Amino acid sequence: MADLDELALALPQATKEVSEDGRPTYLVHGKKFCFHRGRRPDAVDEKGERLDDVLVFRVADLDVKELLLADDRGVFFTTPHWKGYAAVLVRIPDLARVGRDELRDLIQEAWLTKAQKRVAKVWLAENTGA
Repeated sequence: MADLDELALALPQATKEVSEDGRPTYLVHGKKFCFHRGRRPDAVDEKGERLDDVLVFRVADLDVKELLLADDRGVFFTTPHWKGYAAVLVRIPDLARVGRDELRDLIQEAWLTKAQKRVAKVWLAENTGA
């Protein structure tokens, strides 16, 4: 989670809000690009208990979502609530199975989905040579 915080807040105009129960939400221009969601009936463990450790990452589109969901490690998942939405879910303990570079890419892609076009264009030009 420390890496998540550092990487997300390194992006232009990214901010962080923390709920009363300590759940972080990362935003750009008031739009969520990654957040720690609360317990929901559609995300349960093998015993049927609602998961309390789920992060949501926005993705560019449903094709990207499907690519991530096909990852053999099983790190990324979705639930019926997110059907048709360009986002993937990750349990916080599973972040350890995602390398820092991959986490950085995931966060940057999530940020790009919500950043203003002009801000994203400048950032991309400075960071990818685009």
